[in-house]
Amino acid sequence: MRLYESEAKRLFRSMGIPTPGEYGVISSTEDLDGLKLGFPLMLKAMVLVGGRGKAGGIKKAKNLKEAKSHARELLALRIKGYPVQTLLLEECVQERGACYVGVTTDPFTFNNVVIASASGGVDIEQVARERPGAILKRELPDNDKVLPANVGEDLSTELARELGDPALIPYLVRVLSELYAAYQKFDAKVCEINPLLLTSKGLMAADAKVVLDDNALYRQVEIFELLRIAEKRHDVAEPSKNELRAMAAGFPYVDLLPEGTEKDPEKLYVGLVPGGAGYGIFSIDEVANIGSRFFGGKVVPVNFMDSGGGPTQERVAEMFHLLMDYPIVDLIITSRFGGISSCDVFIRGLVQCLKDRHERKTRVLPVHGRMVGTDLPSAHAFLEKAKEEMPEILKDLQIVIGNKKIMADVIKGGLEKGFEAKESR
Repeated sequence: MRLYESEAKRLFRSMGIPTPGEYGVISSTEDLDGLKLGFPLMLKAMVLVGGRGKAGGIKKAKNLKEAKSHARELLALRIKGYPVQTLLLEECVQERGACYVGVTTDPFTFNNVVIASASGGVDIEQVARERPGAILKRELPDNDKVLPANVGEDLSTELARELGDPALIPYLVRVLSELYAAYQKFDAKVCEINPLLLTSKGLMAADAKVVLDDNALYRQVEIFELLRIAEKRHDVAEPSKNELRAMAAGFPYVDLLPEGTEKDPEKLYVGLVPGGAGYGIFSIDEVANIGSRFFGGKVVPVNFMDSGGGPTQERVAEMFHLLMDYPIVDLIITSRFGGISSCDVFIRGLVQCLKDRHERKTRVLPVHGRMVGTDLPSAHAFLEKAKEEMPEILKDLQIVIGNKKIMADVIKGGLEKGFEAKESR
């Protein structure tokens, strides 16, 4: 669960990390009249996605008139599809330098990692890609409850050297220790300050990012009370266009590739429409595994998807439409293991999608899969009739009926057909 900047800073202040003075959080321009303000001040759009600065979501105001004009503009803004509903007002801090500090978990080792960089106030992921040497890291394999003194000293010394001010070392040690303590105390997945400003008043967290571990929220009553949050908030990352489309249609979807990924002509890109979340995870693993074993690692699963229990025919159709509209996808692997969901509804939705695309003259991809379970007889009968009536439309639809053929063989057969089609083009 992500926290808004104002909430993250409140947690940081409770741990002793200095932040700029806060004047308040507003949801309308009229709210400005009821606050005791100092100028100049900063107005910051409160959204749960990154990229606010580039999207024009942070403004500086020299007086009340300018603050109201900026507030009106910001509250009408949408950032990455999300409307700005509240603004954080805080003092404008004069800086003489900036850096980055953060704590997170390494996704491969599950060890805590403390990160620092003299490149503060910029996209730290971009810095890591373009100048990996500018990122200082220390991995803690023992899940220490407090930051080990030697780690804090070493990182702070290196960071102060890069910032050109050895006098900063004790102050950096303190901030790193407090940030790590916050990370551990609040069961966070990420605690980040970017930028950590060097000011005449000392170090100051000009921005704050906290992502909490959903699985540990049950023991974080203190956070809910401190921030006056009534219930768990749906986590918002930075959704792709596909993810936003799926969200609007009401089904879970995650892109496994970054937006704008260039297609490797030697590889086969596989879209997945599974029958449930568990089967979705299995499908990703199995496609990658079979691709590695039999196709030289040239198979790329592109998405996770979950139809949810008892999806409508329209939702099933949209799941296939989404992947067929995704330019990188070469073919689709699908599986319907009917339990609480109907095979009949599933196959009708799939056929509806193919029929719609044929009528619109939009791209149709080969679909390989299997269905077994609830309503299988009626689903089978419908599919056979549809093939008789629409042979041209359904010529690239290969659905195995029943469980006489295991899903691994269905996947392998689909991938073989996919590579044959690539070679024939």
